[in-house]
Order: sequence, then structure tokens, then C-alpha cells
Amino acid sequence: MEVNLENNTSELPSESSAGVPKDRRREALGNLCVLPDEILCEILISLTPLDIARLSCVSSVMYILCNEEPLWMSLCLNNVNRHIEYKGSWKKTALHQLDLPNQYHEACKRPLHFDGFNSLFLYRRLYRCYTSLNGFSFDRGTVERKENIYLEEFQREYDGRKPVLISGLADNWPARKSWTTEQLLAKYGEEKFRLSQRSSQKITMKFKDYLSYMQIQHDEDPLYIFDEKFGNSAPDLLNDYSVPHLFQEDYFDILDSEKRPPFRWLIIGPERSGASWHVDPALTSAWNTLISGRKRWALYPPGRVPSGVTVHVNEEDGDVNIDGPSSLQWWLDFYPLLPDAEKPIECTQLPGETIFVPSGWWHCVLNLETTIAVTQNFVNSKNFEFVCLDMSPGYRHKGVCRAGVLALDEGSFEDLNKNVLCLDNKLSSSDPTRKEKRLKMCQPLEDSKNENDTNSLSKYHGLGSLEFSYDLNFLAMFLDKERDHYNSLWASGNCIGQREMREWLWKLWLGRPWLRDLIWKGACIALNAGKWFERVGEICAFHGLPSPLHDEKLPVGMGSNPVYLVADYAIKIFVEDGLEASLYGLGTELEFYSLLHKVNSPLKNYIPGILASGILLFENGLYTVFPWDGKCIPEVIANCNFISMKHKKIDYPFGVWNKKQFECQNAGMLPCKSGNSGECSLIWPYIVTKRCSGEIYAELRDTLSWEDTLNLASFLGEKLRNLHLLPCPSSDASLLTVGEQIELPHDNRFMEIAADKIHITAEWNLFISTLNRKRKDLSDRLTKWGDPIPCKLIEKVAEYIPHDLAEFLDIFEEVCKSCTWVHSDVMDDNIYMTQCSSGGSTYHLPAEDGYVNCYSSNSGQKHSWHPSHILDFSNLSIGDPILDLIPIHLDIFRGDSRLLKQFLKSYGLALGRKKSLNDSVEDNRFHRLSYRAMCYCILHDDNILGAIFSLWKELKMANSWEEVEETVWGDLNDYTAGF
Repeated sequence: MEVNLENNTSELPSESSAGVPKDRRREALGNLCVLPDEILCEILISLTPLDIARLSCVSSVMYILCNEEPLWMSLCLNNVNRHIEYKGSWKKTALHQLDLPNQYHEACKRPLHFDGFNSLFLYRRLYRCYTSLNGFSFDRGTVERKENIYLEEFQREYDGRKPVLISGLADNWPARKSWTTEQLLAKYGEEKFRLSQRSSQKITMKFKDYLSYMQIQHDEDPLYIFDEKFGNSAPDLLNDYSVPHLFQEDYFDILDSEKRPPFRWLIIGPERSGASWHVDPALTSAWNTLISGRKRWALYPPGRVPSGVTVHVNEEDGDVNIDGPSSLQWWLDFYPLLPDAEKPIECTQLPGETIFVPSGWWHCVLNLETTIAVTQNFVNSKNFEFVCLDMSPGYRHKGVCRAGVLALDEGSFEDLNKNVLCLDNKLSSSDPTRKEKRLKMCQPLEDSKNENDTNSLSKYHGLGSLEFSYDLNFLAMFLDKERDHYNSLWASGNCIGQREMREWLWKLWLGRPWLRDLIWKGACIALNAGKWFERVGEICAFHGLPSPLHDEKLPVGMGSNPVYLVADYAIKIFVEDGLEASLYGLGTELEFYSLLHKVNSPLKNYIPGILASGILLFENGLYTVFPWDGKCIPEVIANCNFISMKHKKIDYPFGVWNKKQFECQNAGMLPCKSGNSGECSLIWPYIVTKRCSGEIYAELRDTLSWEDTLNLASFLGEKLRNLHLLPCPSSDASLLTVGEQIELPHDNRFMEIAADKIHITAEWNLFISTLNRKRKDLSDRLTKWGDPIPCKLIEKVAEYIPHDLAEFLDIFEEVCKSCTWVHSDVMDDNIYMTQCSSGGSTYHLPAEDGYVNCYSSNSGQKHSWHPSHILDFSNLSIGDPILDLIPIHLDIFRGDSRLLKQFLKSYGLALGRKKSLNDSVEDNRFHRLSYRAMCYCILHDDNILGAIFSLWKELKMANSWEEVEETVWGDLNDYTAGF
């Protein structure tokens, strides 16, 4: 049946012939009539526009529900495939997004009217769409107002304590005169700005289109510009304002711009728009300066969940989500019902005024008219520890920070009152399958007029005299003391990633030594730094190394394992992914080092030498060190229940081949035999190496000359060549035979290939099997990663990735008779650089390296740098050498094709084979090196695609994966030594 999406009246029930209104709902909805209208509307949002069009033909009530503007607004925003062009209604805008044929874009016919149907839910929503807020500026004025406040007074009275509304801070800003809708339109009309987040992807609209939308819309929760990237699209705007003197201390400014979390926003919105109830990310503080218009603010102190709001805390990773009404709905439906004692602190912000929102405070904002504002979040000495607390692993403390005592189970309070800090058993749910806690604000008791609000809630819940305190000592009682950033799940809602968090603390430690006492407190909260410092001290004592100095207390860099630089030594404690993975990491690294010296590979001169290795055990309050060279199974490990017979038959029981099986097992390809190793969680493998001199490339990147960078590319090419030529250990004793225990695909060519090429698959089956497992649920994984990966490409990824990656075996045949070592993690923080010798001498490198000669002078000229060492071989694996090009090209070269070509010139090894006449693979894409590299990027455990679409921003508009492949990896296809 052909359906007119704009208007269709077919099969609609007729009106009552007697003229008496009839109850249409039961007749029109059938069995669905038992569902309230709000549930029906939520169900409709999950359908496609075509399904909605068909459903609208079912009955008159369905016609009404399926033509409601809020429904089409959600459908449009959830299916955005380009920037939005508002077409006068959300239905028309959604159809425009779908690129429907012109015949469907006809003028709307006269609206249809049906009697016998009413809906309070729809009426309230319609009322909110057309309500006027002209007289809504009255408030109780309970936020203090100040003028010309001094920094000392602000820090003493307000910072970290309570909100304040300040005038005079923006009097001299050019923005006060130039930030009008007319002037912004004239200058930035064609620029795209990001809108308030109403879907899983970033929504953009040209400024001229947004102004048009803003003037004609009648949405109950209008979109507003909320753009953290406005400095990129309109950099001149950054010159129109300055950070007020009260808020200039910001610890996040030590991070590079691309690693810094979003911190400043341009905000432009119409009447009725605004921000619903929330606590600012990472418990940062914020200032918000209003340029034009009026905003109404409501605020509650930390731990006071507003009425109508529900806090969701994920018990696995601590992610926090908040459900609640829109700002307008809360002011209309909830605020009037609150008794005076439960009303929020509130104010109406006027043009030129700046409001300060302290860390942890709940706030809700409603635009009373068209407003333009700028806001920034910051971290300073007053909230630094709270920010570290919020990003520390676990969920209990996050619930308490936002919901106060309502987040706690009743059985916990007796222990809390006795100052028992370990709350593991008391605060955990009795239901082990429960993954999420919902913390809801309850209505106050009628007899609580003369009592403190918190006490009232406590008594209502049987919580005794316990009071919530937004204090580090109180909140830290709810931390999971044994968890740390190195091996805990990371909350996706955290403002920065795990690596960035560690890098941030390390950069603060180096760059602001006067803050080290404060930084150490934060690191102990976020990283369990005190425990790791204690452990590295035990290792130093056992091996007779110098004790770590005060300046050496913090783990260095941003790696996945704590690393300490103590005197001339580097000490790495393996913790990533738990004990078993750590043993494989150290065991493989020790096996690799042994092989380097056995074959006298030149690569050994560019890797830090091993001085000691072993296992640290914490038992009965004491630490014990067990030296271990990677051979045999240490006694301390033998009792762990993940040890199998296969470990006991080879020289390196935790070497690379068993590690490959372990990786395959974790990918879901083999049955897990390791059991629960939680009982061994107080065991840590470690390694001590010689400390490299010089500087990490990541710290030098922006200061190096082009010649130095070319030298680095050539250096990496030769060292990776040496790595990939290194013989792999025999797989006979540990590698599974084909099909014996590995789950293999059956409806494809894998078994045929395995039968014909048993000598190849015996070395590649784990690699291919793991890739095939990673292919499952690929779209869901990419969707979870979200922006900046384009949604339209996620939809096409299943077509791009081969159904069975065993097809790669044909390509490997002529080149990869055996697997190669793969470093997997050659990134900018794993390369050491040293300066060329002084005295005006020229530093010559062998001609075959392709290096550019560097010159150093003692006449004050800039010294040249050359690479000296590659670090961190704990992620060693065996597989396709192209895998090593991914971190090198994306992280070190930042996508520069000139550096990739220089690398390949020095590398010189074949990476594939040309197609022959007898080739059994019909799909030509398998013969593109670029295709293999792109497939590996998509299937990677880490969000490599996020890095790609951040480096090549133009690829966000790509229509196919082939476009992305050609842009990122096309140079590989011109690599003459590649075949």
C-alpha cells in the first residue's frame, strides 16, 4: 500500500451519526487502550517514520498520536544524517532528512478533527508548547547578589561553599555589544553550531537556520545552541570575552587542547528552553555570564535530589545518568507543589550578571526569553579532590555525592556511625544480578517544619542521626579502597578517559610542584597512589635499589600499568586486566628479551635492559617478593586456579603462544578455564629496567624540526623491520590444532582453507578466530563508542568487513609463512629521544637507514634530537605486521602521509602479495593493503575510529568506508615493497 506521509485519512472511523460524542479510545486502540498515552508515545518513538505513517492509517486515535510534533521531533533528532534544516515543522524536517520524493512534499490539507477523544497528557504537552513566560521572572531571590567582589572575599565566602550572583565582571567585554542575534547572524550565519544534546549523536545547525527555527518553533523543550567547539567554528568569539579574575585558576589548562575535556560553551536559546536538573560533570565548578535576555535559576546543595528527578548509578562502572522532567515542565508541574521549606535556592539572572555554581550543586535553568550566554567549568584548589573523587572507580561514592543519604542502604548506617570505613558488604545489594541503583528524592514529611531537612529525610528512612556532609572525609568513606584506575571499568560519563586522567595528574606533578601535596591527595583518591608507592618501595628494598624520593612518589605518564622512575631505574608493576593478563604480559616480555639476546638482534640495543623481574605478594599484612625470570611456574602462582597442564610443558609457561590463546579465550572463542582469580588479586608481577636518558617524544613533539621528525620515521621503520624479522618461538607445544577446541565458522570457506593450508592455519588460526569473534556485535560496539564515528558508516560496517576473516589467509600465504612479533603499542609516550652531541659536530647515521644528518652547535642554536629507545613491550603479540602501523601512523605521525612514506622506505618488508591468475579470492579488495589496515582499525579493541575521525574531521561526511580507507591508508597501496 502506498502511503502519503503528509496526510492520509483512509480507513478512519466515521463520526457518530447521532451527533453524540463517542469514546473513541477503546474502539480505536483495541487492546492497547490499557496503556496510558505517555507509554504509547514512548513506544512510537522507537518506530521508523515509515512505520509511523502506516500506523497513522489504523484509526483516528493513532492518527492523532502519530502526527504529534514532539513525536516527529524525536524521530528527526534520533535519525540525523546531516546538519538540520528546520522546515517549519518537525514532521516536514524529518521527511526532508529522509530525502523523500518531491510528490510527498505537498502542502498540508485542512487539519482533521475528531470528537470523543481527550488526553490530559497531550493537553499538558500542548500547553507547555505555547505557554508564555513573560511574567515568570518573579522569584524569592535567595541567591546572594554581589558587586565588585574581591578575589579574597570570593575564595573565603563562596568558592566551594555556595552560589553567588555577581555583577560587573563583564562590563568591559566586547561581547556585551557585539553578541546580538543580528550581528552574529551577519558574521556567522553560515557557520554550524552544536545544539543541546537530544540524541546519541552531535546535532549541528547553521546559525541562520537556527535563528529561523528559534523564531517560529513552538516546542515544549526547544533546542538551544550549546556548543563546546564554538572556538573552532567561530574563533573570533574567544576574543570577545575573558575569564573573570575570580575564576582564572584552572588545573585542566595544563592538558593539550585535544586532550582537555569540554570546558567552555556558547549558549543561545529561545523562551522555554533551558537545562534540566543536573550536577556539572566531574563535580567541577562553573561560572555563567549572561549577555542578553533573562534566565531563571534553581539550585539545591549537594546530596539534595530535586523532586521528580531520579539518579541512576551503574554498579559495574559507576556511570551516572539522571532522569527528570524538562526545565519548563519542572517549573510548571513540580515547583508550585513544593512547600517553602523544600523550595530551591533561586534567582533571575539579568544581562551582564555572572552566576557562580560550586562543585556538586544541583541546578536547573529556564530561559524566560531569547538569551545569549557563555559559561566555563574549571578545577581549582577548592574542588580538585572532589574531581578526583568523582573519577575514581566504584559507584557508591558517586551515588552519595549526588543523592546524599538517600543513596545508602539502611543496613549501612550503624557501621557508618561507628566510623567503619570498609563498607563492601553493607552497601552492596543483596541481589547479585542488580546492575543499577535508582536513587529518588522522596517527598518531605508534614511534621518536618522545625527540623533540619537532612535529619527529616534520615528519620523518614530510619537512618538515625546520620547527616550528609559534602566533605572529602565523609565522601571518601564510600570509596572502594581496593579499586584503581589501572584495572577497573571506566565510567563512560567521565569527562576524560583513563589515560588522560593519569596524564593530567602526571603533568600537574611535573608542571606545578608547589601543588604536590594537593596533587598527592587527589592521586591517592583516584589512583590508589599511596598503595602503589608502598608496593614499589618493597620492590626497591628487596633488590637493593634506592628508595623512591618525595619527587618520585607518583606513577609516570599515562600508561596502563603504574611505572616509577627511581634514580637510574624504571620499575613497572603489571596490573592491566588483572593477574592472569599481567602474568602473560610479563611472561611474554621476558620471553621476547631472551630471544633478542639469543639471536643477537640489533633491536636489543634500542630497548631498555632488564635488571630484575619478579612477583610481589601481599599476605597477612606483609609483602613478599619472589624473583621470576619468566621460566617455569612460580610457587606463588602455582596455587592459582587458572594454571593448566599446558603451562607446565614449555620453557615460558606464560609466553606469547599461551598469551594468544588467553586473548582468544577472552574474545569468547574458547571456553574460559581460568576460573575466578579474585583470590589472587593481591599478587603483582613487576619488572625493573635501566632508565633511559633523554625525553619522551610526546613532550618534544611540538618543538622538533621536520628533519628530526623524518629521522624518527626512519628509525621506527628500521626497528620495526628488525622486530618483524625476529623469529617467533615454536608453536608446536602450545598452539591448538585446527578445529580441536577453537570455535570456527561453519557456513563459510574456513574449513576448506584450513584443510588445504594446514601449515598456515596452524600459526594463524588463533589470530583469525579472534578477529571473527570481534566481528560479532560490531555495530553495537561502534554505536556505544558513538561520536565522532558517523552513524551512517556504522550502518554500513557489516557490509564492509568480510563475513569470514579467514579470507585473509589466502593473502598471507605467499608472504607470511610464519607469524611475526607485533609490538601493538608504539605510541608517542613510548619513544625516547636524546640530543645530538654539542660542539658543532654533525651526527651521521647509516645511509641505508634513510636518516637525515643532524647538526648540533655550541653557538646557541637549537639542538637536534634523535630517537634512542622504544619502550613498553608488555602488549607484545604475534600476528599481522600491519597492526603495528596503526598506532605509529595515527598517534606518532598524526596521519601525515609523508612520515608514513618515510617509515615504509626504511621498513622495506613485504606486507602482502599481488593477485595472480590462479587466485581463488574473487573479491579484489582483499588485495589492497589499505583494506586490511582499515579492517584492523574497525575491529580493534580500542576506539581507533575515534582517533581517525578526530584527525580527519572531513571524513565525518564520508559516504562509505572505502572513502575513509583511501584517505587514511591509501598510501599503503603505492608501497612498492609491499608485495
